[in-house]
Amino acid sequence: MLSEPARERLSPLAAAWAHDSAVGLASPLEVDELGIIACLGLAAKRGLGMLFERGVDVAGAVILLDGSHNWLAPALSTPLHVVTRVKADRDCASVAAASVVAKVHRDRMMIERHAGSPDYGWASNKGYGSAGHMAAIAALGPTDFHRRSWLKAPVGVEG
Repeated sequence: MLSEPARERLSPLAAAWAHDSAVGLASPLEVDELGIIACLGLAAKRGLGMLFERGVDVAGAVILLDGSHNWLAPALSTPLHVVTRVKADRDCASVAAASVVAKVHRDRMMIERHAGSPDYGWASNKGYGSAGHMAAIAALGPTDFHRRSWLKAPVGVEG
């Protein structure tokens, strides 16, 4: 719900307020192979692992997920205290802060990708399926940054 400039301004404040944060990622290839729900859990598990390595008491924490589905539990080898809450990113300050930090991280990744393949418009569309982005995929084919299973029609050309 925040504009990109607002997120950029709030991200360092949100990260500082949270005392420690981490952004876990899953690759496009992993999403294609495992599916988006499994990769939500995989990425969260990686982020929790980073926090654990920094000394955060992950096992003693309450992990609040936005939504009604606990997609984290299947990814964990040790059960953690996970709570789901619909619209938590709107109603809970810690989830809103985490959302801002994660979105800014992703936006910056897309801007970095733009330098290597500007025809896809990563800097402006941030990887979302804008008309220009989809036209570039149709003309040039997908890159390794694209989730091929999400494309409407199979595309075999490497970009």
